[in-house]
Amino acid sequence: MTIDRRTAMLATLGAAIAGKVAAQTAPPTVKTGGLPIILSEPSETIDLWPKDPPGRPTTLPVEISNERSKDPARNDRAVVGVSVPRLAVFRPAKPNGASLIAFPGGGYIRMAIDKEGYEVARLLAAKGFTVFVLFYRLPGEGWADRANVPIQDAQRAMRLVRANAGKYGLDPARVATMGFSAGGHLCADLAARFATKTYEPVDAADQLSARPMIAAPIYPVVSMAQSLAHAGSRKALLGDDPTPEAIRAHSPDRNIAADTPPCFLCAAADDATVPPDNTLMLHAALRAAKVPVELHMFDQGGHGFGLHGVIGKPASAWPDLFLAWAKTKGWF
Repeated sequence: MTIDRRTAMLATLGAAIAGKVAAQTAPPTVKTGGLPIILSEPSETIDLWPKDPPGRPTTLPVEISNERSKDPARNDRAVVGVSVPRLAVFRPAKPNGASLIAFPGGGYIRMAIDKEGYEVARLLAAKGFTVFVLFYRLPGEGWADRANVPIQDAQRAMRLVRANAGKYGLDPARVATMGFSAGGHLCADLAARFATKTYEPVDAADQLSARPMIAAPIYPVVSMAQSLAHAGSRKALLGDDPTPEAIRAHSPDRNIAADTPPCFLCAAADDATVPPDNTLMLHAALRAAKVPVELHMFDQGGHGFGLHGVIGKPASAWPDLFLAWAKTKGWF
């Protein structure tokens, strides 16, 4: 994908303030249940906001990471209480100039940071991609404008990756997104509403575009309509009694436009947690808007399969299918 003159100039402008926003945030308190940390952890982070994030509550949540794994060979931590939203950076040995921001899922009440973040990041980094795993704020933890809290962090993350493109040897045009479950909702929401103003600009990076080059919602929550929504995600994001306007604003399938980036969709027909019709509705909306889209609906896989939940099944091919599709879109 070529970069127009304005994009290049704004990326240079963003780079001028990138050093001011880069930071190292201490890892969260980890309860491992006796398990060690199995694989290498990211040693580098970028804090999203130079001061407090938008809508700071009087009492900040406390970040905690709880180990859920019973497998001594794998970690499966659930993170809650993010008060310093940030990007955890996975640098490849030989960067190819393309990058991706990963949004872990967890029903908007937690984040599955290993299964739907670090594991995917390690896989893609081994193939030359620079991957940023987003620790985003959870909407039900006291922040103002709760429904826009995740997309505020997603928009800001996209802009900061572009602002830091020079530091990481990246093409600021070739930034992709991938999200899982509720993180898939965030991925689709950003693809649909990347230009919606959800916060007041804080520095030069906010002049950069928040539009991904391509987006990959994986087994995503999409609709906030009661008949189809994942009830837990809807309640966490919109509260107990959302208005019709809020439901529409936060249902990505209702906000697809011609400038929505190309999308790769993947889900399993036997998903008993998030109805696969969510994926099908998003696919139909993308096609109606003539947005390029690829869909893979696997017979088996259930929900939350990540990389390991489909080992030995046809759905295990999804990462390779994504890469083959992404290459046709010029991502690498």
